[in-house]
Amino acid sequence: MTDGTIGTIVGFDLTVRDAPAVRDFYADVVGWKPEPLSMGDYDDYMMLTPDGTPVAGVCHAKTENADLPPQWVTYIAVGDLSASMDRVTARGGEVLRAPNGYGPGGFALVKDPAGAVLALMQNPYGGSDAGDAES
Repeated sequence: MTDGTIGTIVGFDLTVRDAPAVRDFYADVVGWKPEPLSMGDYDDYMMLTPDGTPVAGVCHAKTENADLPPQWVTYIAVGDLSASMDRVTARGGEVLRAPNGYGPGGFALVKDPAGAVLALMQNPYGGSDAGDAES
């Protein structure tokens, strides 16, 4: 993960029905340390490297995530989420889930013209739209 520079990957999440089992799988197979992240009635998990650096999330397929397939979703920082959403459809992509907000950390799930799914996230570290693609 990066510092939120526009156009860089800022996170990865995997949403599954049995988050504790998948959390334990990755902890054992790749050495990630799970850290609970309260979602109110349950915990999702931040997955950390052995030195404590966050690298991914393992989430329950509940509430607004109940319909997500069990696949890794990559989050890419954008400077202006609203403008990026307009460009997604203008360039032949599809918005699968509308933004959950437009401030830092707000994100939307989109599908590119080839069918690949990703998340565009308003720069979680503040930043401006100065580096956002204009195409």
